[in-house]
Amino acid sequence: MTIPNSIDETVALLARNNYVADRALATSVFLALKMGRPLLLEGEAGVGKTEIAKVLSTALGRKLIRLQCYEGLDTASAVYEWNYQAQMIEIRLAEAQGISDRDALGKDIFSERFLIRRPILQALESDLAGPPVLLIDELDRTDEPFEAYLLEVLSDFQVTVPEIGTIKAAHPPIVIVTSNRTREIHDALKRRCLYHWVDYPNAERELEILRLKAPQASARLSAEVVAFVQSLRGLDLYKNPGVAETIDWATALTQLDALALDHQVINDTLGALLKYQDDIARVQGSEAARILDEIRAAARAAE
Repeated sequence: MTIPNSIDETVALLARNNYVADRALATSVFLALKMGRPLLLEGEAGVGKTEIAKVLSTALGRKLIRLQCYEGLDTASAVYEWNYQAQMIEIRLAEAQGISDRDALGKDIFSERFLIRRPILQALESDLAGPPVLLIDELDRTDEPFEAYLLEVLSDFQVTVPEIGTIKAAHPPIVIVTSNRTREIHDALKRRCLYHWVDYPNAERELEILRLKAPQASARLSAEVVAFVQSLRGLDLYKNPGVAETIDWATALTQLDALALDHQVINDTLGALLKYQDDIARVQGSEAARILDEIRAAARAAE
């Protein structure tokens, strides 16, 4: 499938694949696709940054190549490495056959047939379905030297392998870079990307997301879950619940056949919504009751 030709088409493309995007996010995605630029998405965990890459892969019919970042990530894991075992076997076979031309042997064992392609190098390969979607997930978890290495990849869509030369993409991949902002990404890399901050959705959009992702939840339960989560995000918790946690909580509640929130079911299921004991202890009991009473009062006032 070809890339969308307008922002409205981008919104529709994402919506057809159950991703509810506001116009600002859809604009960033559209421009990244049209301009062939990487898109850097920053925001809290669980707000849907990674999902953008997955949805684009599905919607456009492109291969998804994911590079999950972590501290200590190096080129051997992210870009390429040599198949040393196969090279050693080739050397032994050459020795057994009496081949003594070391230059020829060196060129042979450092040829592409012994090259193991990791995610970044895979993303530079041509594909009949079109350029793949390269997801560089949680870049802020890596070390700065690896981030510096990415500058060549994200500016020229090429990788230099000393033994072979430069490998350049015939058609640039669609690149989505995500960061939870546990540290700042260097300006040099940011300049190579379009940028968008993915924030928590407002109540209306979160309710729309919940209807798509947890359709089994009753209308009343969905509305109360969203209202409760929106209130929690104003409490300055250690870790506010993301959209992913909202969906998990609604799904858990439906498994318990809950049609609406009550004090007991909230206290029993907070572990599906909050991931730190200090946050759970703060909300359980009187705080949860207060929030639920406010939700019920607002609902009665709206009737």
